[in-house]
Amino acid sequence: MTSNPNVESLLVVEVGSITTRAILFEVVDEQYRFLGAGVSPTTAIAPYRNISEGVRMALDNLQTITSRSLIDARQQLIIPAQPDGSGVDRFAATISVGEPLKVVVVGLLEDVSLESAIRLAQSTYTRLIQTISLNDKRKTDARMNMLIRARPDLILVAGGTDGGASQSVLALLESVGLACYMLPEDQRPDVLFVGNQSLTDEVKSLLEGHANLHFTANIRPTLEGEQLDASRTAFAHLYAQLRMKQIHGLEELKAWSSDALYPSAFAFSRVIRFLSKVLNTKKSVMGLDVGASATTLVTAWNSELSLHVFPQFGLGSPSLATLLERVAPGDILRWITTDLTREQLQEYLITKSLYPHSLPGSAEEMVIEQAIARVMIQSALKQAAPEFPRGLSYLGDGNIPLVEPILATGGILANAPSPAHSALLLLDGLQPVGVTTLILDQNHIAPALGAAATFNQLLAVQVMDSNSFLNLGTVIAPVVNAKFGWPILRAKMTYENGQETNFEVKQGSLEVLPLPYGQTARLQLHPLHKADVGMGLPGRGGGFTVKGGVLGVVIDGRGRPIALPKDLAQRQELNRKWLLNLGGQ
Repeated sequence: MTSNPNVESLLVVEVGSITTRAILFEVVDEQYRFLGAGVSPTTAIAPYRNISEGVRMALDNLQTITSRSLIDARQQLIIPAQPDGSGVDRFAATISVGEPLKVVVVGLLEDVSLESAIRLAQSTYTRLIQTISLNDKRKTDARMNMLIRARPDLILVAGGTDGGASQSVLALLESVGLACYMLPEDQRPDVLFVGNQSLTDEVKSLLEGHANLHFTANIRPTLEGEQLDASRTAFAHLYAQLRMKQIHGLEELKAWSSDALYPSAFAFSRVIRFLSKVLNTKKSVMGLDVGASATTLVTAWNSELSLHVFPQFGLGSPSLATLLERVAPGDILRWITTDLTREQLQEYLITKSLYPHSLPGSAEEMVIEQAIARVMIQSALKQAAPEFPRGLSYLGDGNIPLVEPILATGGILANAPSPAHSALLLLDGLQPVGVTTLILDQNHIAPALGAAATFNQLLAVQVMDSNSFLNLGTVIAPVVNAKFGWPILRAKMTYENGQETNFEVKQGSLEVLPLPYGQTARLQLHPLHKADVGMGLPGRGGGFTVKGGVLGVVIDGRGRPIALPKDLAQRQELNRKWLLNLGGQ
């Protein structure tokens, strides 16, 4: 990533499955700032079947907001910026629109190259439909027939350390070559080879002319070492290329952007990795995007990145209709504070999958949608946890490590009735432990910053340091084995003016320590009953400086995992109390 001092304005278009955003950044008082965003419905489906109409509606909206001309009389982007103030200096785009790419993964050993290739496939919007490995008992013709029936968009091939296995890899590719040869030219998949680099010529000889062939660095150059960074970048560019074949209008965005066209999840992960380097804490940084097309979970620590994209957990995804095949209905119903049966829940999921653009029409529907989001977050976290970077610290038996901060985005969070609703959804879904900070990207600009950093890293730094993100507050979540109502934590807050306030937190409670937004205070914690707040040992306390967020400082003493009463009236009362304590209604 580089910084270009001549770039003073940058426009990023984000094309999601439901919404298209046009986001403008500009230099104001010698600092880069987020100026505004124009929003429109995405027009990838009927009647338009071309994203260009939605892009131009978003740009028209942005022009109205900023009083700045961005499109000329020929309906083309004005680039670079003109002396009269019209246009922009640079343009980038991110995309998450469209059905997940159908991917087949080929690898030698199931617990080595195949596993690494699956991790690579899950770093963007894909659906894994088949795997092929040495342990696959199917004969070559059976594998070939499977590939012909599956019609994958992409075949991802791994295997062999650099200079290592060769014949076994080529043998696995035989069925791939035959299937590609048998398929009509316009239905042949792309093939990305991320295996033994010494086999490049042999792979070309086997597949060239029968498939669109791509090469990038070996994801398993040694048996013990996995290296996904280079392949993730190559995969992100290939994803954009494949999407251009499937979605009308993307070619124009690529032309405007000079190839700065990325999957939204990949751009989002760049921001999380950048934060982990800048903050340089002993904890990892976590990013969460609860979107219509997918839930994305990113963890970065010590230069390592874990990126997982879950299209099956998208709030506007067609897969919503089959969500109850992947999660237990009771897991969703336990978070719902209205009288709802499993059949009614299934009916809601089917209706939402048919009309993904629809918004909750009542408070009851909002509760249902937020309950679904909670379980999607929990499911994504559970699936991603085994592949988080090694060396992270954990408290108790939960899936989430110690993190600082958590940067969250997504329509259901940004459009919640209040910051209290957003915070409670995050606390219930992620159930963080120890001490962390909740940051809400209410304008959904984090992916845009990841794309912008291609041209100007300084822009990303300065916008993140501005007020474009909403600090919901510091969260302290003790892990302790204590009965409901027992005191588990004593705290003393010393404010900037020297005033002190003492608090006692009981197991099962959710409390807020008042601290005005932007102000700092010294917080001293004294755990009881060997409560663990992440200070090194259970029962160990300590002091540190906290900064006030919108909600102040939140102490979540509800335990991990959070236990909810089966009785509906009790759940209603608890949820009402939690929201009130956080400042909501």
